[in-house]
Amino acid sequence: MGGCFSKPKAVEVKVELSLLEKEKDLDGLSPNGKASPFADCRPNGALGHGSEDDSSLLPLNFKTRDYVEACVCHIKDLENGQMREVDLGSGRALLIKEHGEFFAMGHKCPHYGAPLVKGVLSKGHVRCPWHGACFNVATGDIEDFPGLDSLPVFQVRVEKEKVIIRANKQALQTQKRSKPMARCSSVIHSNTGFSHVLIIGSGPAALVCAETLRQEGFTDRIVMCTMDRHPPYDRPKLSKSLESTAEQLRLRSVDFLQDHDIELLTEKEVAAVDVKTRTVTFEDGLKMEYRKLFIATGSKPKPMNYKGNEVKNVFHLQTPEDANSIARLANNKNAVIVGTSFVGMEVAAALTDKAHSVSVIGIESLPFKKALGEKVGKVIMKLFEANRVKFYMLNEVSEMIGHHGQLKEVVLKSGKVLRADVCVIGAGSVPASGFLKQSGIHLDSKGFITVNKMMQTNVEGVFAGGDVVTFPFPQRNNKKVNIPHWQMAHVHGRVAALSMMGRASEAKTVPYFWSAMFGKTIRYAGYGDGFDDVIIQGDLDELRFVAFYTRSEEVVAVASMNYDPIVSRVVEVLGSGKTIKKRDVETGDISWLIDKGFH
Repeated sequence: MGGCFSKPKAVEVKVELSLLEKEKDLDGLSPNGKASPFADCRPNGALGHGSEDDSSLLPLNFKTRDYVEACVCHIKDLENGQMREVDLGSGRALLIKEHGEFFAMGHKCPHYGAPLVKGVLSKGHVRCPWHGACFNVATGDIEDFPGLDSLPVFQVRVEKEKVIIRANKQALQTQKRSKPMARCSSVIHSNTGFSHVLIIGSGPAALVCAETLRQEGFTDRIVMCTMDRHPPYDRPKLSKSLESTAEQLRLRSVDFLQDHDIELLTEKEVAAVDVKTRTVTFEDGLKMEYRKLFIATGSKPKPMNYKGNEVKNVFHLQTPEDANSIARLANNKNAVIVGTSFVGMEVAAALTDKAHSVSVIGIESLPFKKALGEKVGKVIMKLFEANRVKFYMLNEVSEMIGHHGQLKEVVLKSGKVLRADVCVIGAGSVPASGFLKQSGIHLDSKGFITVNKMMQTNVEGVFAGGDVVTFPFPQRNNKKVNIPHWQMAHVHGRVAALSMMGRASEAKTVPYFWSAMFGKTIRYAGYGDGFDDVIIQGDLDELRFVAFYTRSEEVVAVASMNYDPIVSRVVEVLGSGKTIKKRDVETGDISWLIDKGFH
């Protein structure tokens, strides 16, 4: 993954694409035709995924007023390998020059709106500087995650050494497009107890799996079931933006899912899976048979042992309602966060401008010590302390004390008593796989579902992905690992869908995650588990740094703050199969990596 996902073109699209190709020829355009460096598939050329949003495709009802055309620069204004954001009057576009050719596309990453001009251009694609999503410069198609949407592309032509862009005005405004999807051709009533594909879960692995199936021409029934009350939403934002509603966080609307024949069953908890009869039984007694099953149930909070677990106002942050309640109850009150996970620390940061006091309890000596190392952990702890957060490290909760059932105090094992009106537990998670224990689907000793590189379990027709699995990781000689990142779950969903359709694919991507606190963002890429040294460049005290995590003599991961697009640059290097040696980053001069990349 991480590269192009080419597909056979549906018959009904061929006429449209051939018209597009003729028109491009008339305008003197040629497709890039380059495959992503991460792909093991045929080249994803410029014409492979034309959409009606692309201004290069003129529909029969074409109206000149729907389009804008502008001269944006002289051909010599851009060198090969350069990008520029240009204004067309009705909106902005990203102009790219690579190998002597010009390309134009949406200028904002559809994921969170990052300016792509600040990203990394390499080998026919642009990588987002914030979270690593990647887009083909010729087609605008998303090639690496996170995010669900692709970019619109616009026609470019050169006349008298002037570069002219013609763009659809609406596409300039939306700055994103969905790939074309097939519809379900089966006539099936919603109460029918059979689905060709049944998906358990509604996170990014589940949603990307369903959408990929439709994008790849799958025309049978797809049912996605979830314990949640809501359509799929942006879960990482819960801990960063506590007052956001499910509506504000939603990834796809109910209407979108219905329009693409992806059926959603909410508030449905699975009780058991019978792989012999290919039947899923739900807690409410409903049974559904399947031909292919995709399990993407994610994780659930790790159980904690303490007295007083019946006391109210103690939360595990799992839903928008939890987040909203935490924000409301903490207003001018005392908040206690148990655990220094990224979620716990993000909640603590989000509460500092609402709560009277914020206390954090952690079992380690420093937050993020295991993930980011001691030096980075120290500066992050200082950042929190400067924002009135009080730490109680090397400690655990002994008891929650309530008054009339409402939380009043948290007692630590050290004997310290903290005043508390609301408590959030962010002390880690375990895989949500309990319902599979008698199923015959293989779980490891920690409860993770084990899958192969195509996201297949040990049972034919059953696939799994996301936080609930361990999978073979190419950068560690295919060692089975669990990487509970939002971005990685997207990848798993894509690979599982392609595998279901008999198109062998694998998770070839560099893990990427981020955490936001006090207006600062930590970006992290790679797999640093077991790192033995950390090389810091930049200024830790100024919170402008890049940290390289090494094992033996090789860089295995990188983290940064205020140092974009260094993490996306490292992803390009590692994703292309190259290695970065420890000696390459020890010198203090990493301009070779920042300026041009690693060749």
